[in-house]
Parts: sequence; C-alpha cells; structure tokens
Amino acid sequence: MLLERKSAHPGAAPGALLAGRPWIVLGVGAVLHLLAIHGRWDLAPTAWLSGVFLLRFARTTGVVKGFLLIWAVTSVGVGYLLFEGGMPVFGPLLLLCVPLGVVFVLPFLVDRLVGRRLASPLLRTLVFPAAVVGAEYLIATATPVGAALVSLALTQHENLPLLQLAAVTGGYGVSFLIAWLAPVANEVWERGLDWPRIRTVALTFVGVLVLTIIGGTVRLAFFAPTADTVRVAGVSWSRAAHDRSDAMLKALGPVSDAVERDPAAVRAAFAVVDDDLLASTERELAAGAKVVVWPEAGVRVLAADRAALLERVGALAVEHDAYIEVWLASLTGEPGLAGTTNEAVLVDPQGRVGWQYEKAHPVPFLDRNEPGPGQVPTTDTPYGRIATVICFDADFPALMRQAPGVDLMLVPSNDWPEYGQTHTEKATIRAIENGYSLVRSDSRGLSRVVDPHGRTLAQTDFFTTDQQTVVADVPVTGTRTIYGMVGDVFAWSSIAALVLLVGAAVRRRSVRSA
Repeated sequence: MLLERKSAHPGAAPGALLAGRPWIVLGVGAVLHLLAIHGRWDLAPTAWLSGVFLLRFARTTGVVKGFLLIWAVTSVGVGYLLFEGGMPVFGPLLLLCVPLGVVFVLPFLVDRLVGRRLASPLLRTLVFPAAVVGAEYLIATATPVGAALVSLALTQHENLPLLQLAAVTGGYGVSFLIAWLAPVANEVWERGLDWPRIRTVALTFVGVLVLTIIGGTVRLAFFAPTADTVRVAGVSWSRAAHDRSDAMLKALGPVSDAVERDPAAVRAAFAVVDDDLLASTERELAAGAKVVVWPEAGVRVLAADRAALLERVGALAVEHDAYIEVWLASLTGEPGLAGTTNEAVLVDPQGRVGWQYEKAHPVPFLDRNEPGPGQVPTTDTPYGRIATVICFDADFPALMRQAPGVDLMLVPSNDWPEYGQTHTEKATIRAIENGYSLVRSDSRGLSRVVDPHGRTLAQTDFFTTDQQTVVADVPVTGTRTIYGMVGDVFAWSSIAALVLLVGAAVRRRSVRSA
C-alpha cells in the first residue's frame, strides 16, 4: 500500500502510475468486463484482463464502496449480456441482473477480506480464483440459468489447447486459470517487479499455464478420436416452408383457439413444415447419413396426428437402415402448459421408438412446456452409444455428464439471430468435458458438429442459407475423460480450499490480535 502512495517515477511500482486514480482503474475494468461475458462482441483476452483492474480497485478502496461499485459493474454486465443476446432486458429477466451480480462480486469481497490476512503470497493468490469457481458452481447448480450466463471458460471457446483442461476439471479448471491471473498480476503490481518477492507466485502461475497449454496441444495432436466414423446430418425446415406455414397459421388467429375451432386447417398448416423436414431427411439418408437430427421447433402436430407422423418417420428409418431423431411439439388443445410438449423422439432402423425425451430445463420466461424428469436417455447402436438432450439442457453440466460412456450426443436446438452462435459455442465445451461428439441441430441459429476434443467438423448458419443442413463424418467412439468419471471434484476442491484459506486467515488474525 505504501508503494501506491508514492509519486510515480521511473523506479516506482507499476501501481504508482495509477495512484490516486481509482476511477480510471474501475472504468478500465468495467469496459473490459463488458467485453468478457461471452456475448456476440466479446474479446477472449479481456476475460483475463478485466479481473486484474477490478481486483485492483477492490483492494485499494473501502470495502463497502468497492463491493457496491463492482456489484454495479457485474449487474450491468449481466444486463448487457441479455441485451446483446437479443433478450428483453426489462421485465422478468431484469430480475436476474441484481442477484447474479451479487454472486459475481463475492470473489472480490472475499479476496479483500481474506487474502490480505494470509502470510504466503502464493496462498493469497489462490483466494480469488477459488472463490470464482465457487460462484460459477453455485450459479450452474442452484439457479434456473445453469452455465448459460456465467463461465469464464466459455470466453475461450476458440482456444482448444487451453480448453482440453476441461476434460480433467470441467470448465471450472479453465475459469480458475483465467481468474488466477488477476491476483498474480496484482501481487506483481503491488511489489513493484521486485523479482525475489514475486518469483514464486509468477513462476507457479506461468508454469501451470504453460503446462496446461502444452498438455492440451499434445492431446489434440497425438490422441485423436478413432478413425471409424458415421455420417450424421442435422436438417432444418426451409425458410419458404416456414413462411408458408406461418402465413396459414396467422390467418387462423391464435393457434390454441384454432386447434378447437378448425383442426383441419391447423393440420394443413403444420403439414407444410412436416413434409419439408421429411423430404430433407430422405435426401440426407439417400446420401448416406445413418443418423439424422431434427431441430427444436422443428415440428408441431396435433396430438391426434403424432402417431401417424412417427409412422412416416419409421418408414424412412426402415428403408435406409438409419436412426432419426424427431423433435415434436404436440398440441392437445388444452389451455396453458399442459397443451404443449417439448420432446425428442428417436426412431430406430426397425421403425420403433427408441426414446421419448422431454426437455428438462425450459428456458425461464420463454419456454412454455413443463420440465421433463431430467433422465438422459441412451441407446447402443452400431455407431456407438447415442444420447440426447434439448437445447438449453446443454447449459447444465451435471445433466450433460449424466449418461456414462456416451459416444454421440444429439442436441436439437432453437435460438434467435443474436444468440444462435454464442449458444452453440457454449455447448462445445460439453463435448470436451465428457469426451463425446456433439451434434447441435439449431433452427434459427448456428448448427454445428464437434468431435470429442471440441474440433468443429461442420457448421452452418440458419440465416445464411434457405435450407439449413449440416453434415459431418463423426467418430463412432468417444474419449473417456477424467471429468466424466469424477464430475465436479475440482469445483468441490476449490470450495474446500477456499474454506481452509478463510480459516487460516481468521486464525492468523486471532493469533496476531492475541
């Protein structure tokens, strides 16, 4: 602290350059934070740098003042993420900003209250990243948004060597590394590049980071998935079919009323999209696909017509000896949530229904369906063990590792222009964590196929083509991962370490007071 009160001069500590200018430090940190939330306009390096400045501000201002101002920054950050993601910032979703902002700011408060009371510089640097992991784990497991709005790891979605760490620790290990830079940089900042005093901290952090990158690079280069592959296709309805169907439905008024008033007209409007998807499916099967995935929001049918549609799908599956996953919304005509389903149905090469999976995590305030039981279905096939979830389910790490030994995860999805790409990027880390290939067939978004290491095998943007189709040859055998076997042990260990560090700080303060 004494160093920061000195006037800046050539030999002064780096912190002296901003001494007496806390608002500049806060401003820089706030701007970097807005570019580090994994939105459309994020920049990967800002995720590493924003914490450096915000932590500096928290350490050099009053506890209450620092807490409130950084809380404001993190709350605005959540609102900004909603805004650039095309979600309504006002109304019910606005209620997410304040509580999530509180959770995000807690690591800064813990660092301020605990870190300075620890004698070891290295242990001091572990308080903040451990608290960040604890905050991320709390939000991912105890809130209805899962990891969709919070994960430093997701900001590094293009850095595959770094992301390979997720196969061991889950995304939490990557978040720990990113957050660790902030206290390490602040130790260097506070001690004025005094090498004997910063050597242990600096070398430990750099060593761990370098080993992580080297290990990830080696994994990508020398431990590639098996060469045996299966052709997989994700198909969406054509824009022309959707527009025609939509025009027919609009002429009928509210669909819920039209189902009772004129079911034949509703059936005819739905059939336009159904027939289009069936035609696309037959085209890809004829081209050699053995697994075809329809997107969420792909098909709506009257409940009475559900069996007939599945029979048509079954006929194609039998003819081409293939698996077809159909997304269905069945309309019963009942009012409210009870009148709509959100389910993925797998039809096998014998024309039989292999599973009927209901979406376990409806999007808060947006989805209309009741949540399903949350049991991820699996089936063994000649192309490996296949499983499925639906769209937002992939933002819940615990659900995505529920089924052991999965080789191919199917994720029918539906997004919107501002969120389609980032939401698909978020799902990529699930493949690395659990060691399976992942097919995200996304109407109104970015469809992508990735291998168990997160490599993109194919992708296509719904908004750049009239007929979205993504096709790839996918490994039939996944890669077993440590994270898939032990789960969130790293997150629990980080929380346990944080408790021990807090205990050590309290004990040291008690001894010094005595």
